[in-house]
Amino acid sequence: MTTRQTRQISWIKAALKEFEKFPLDAQEICFSALTIAAEGGKAEIAKPLTGLGSGVFEIALPFRRNAYRVVYAVQIANAIWVVHAFQKKSTKGITTPKKQIDLVASRLNTLKEMLR
Repeated sequence: MTTRQTRQISWIKAALKEFEKFPLDAQEICFSALTIAAEGGKAEIAKPLTGLGSGVFEIALPFRRNAYRVVYAVQIANAIWVVHAFQKKSTKGITTPKKQIDLVASRLNTLKEMLR
């Protein structure tokens, strides 16, 4: 029998600061999805975030008429890296706004440079 190793969940400080503004119930749901990722799985509310390379996922949580997002990367070092968390303000469609995608891309690049 092989045991799976749970990976550490690491946070970019700004992402954690935003995550802590989520309602507690929303935080718990998102953290459960992150734990599933740390154990090698993918939660139902997580989907690949296109345009940023493989291994970048977005947790999309509709919660009490609001929408919360948590973006994490699974292929950086030996951890799950949470690079962004935000409350989605747009009511038009389900796509993540370009401004948010650009911020995620910038944080991913900075993180990869730091961990070299």
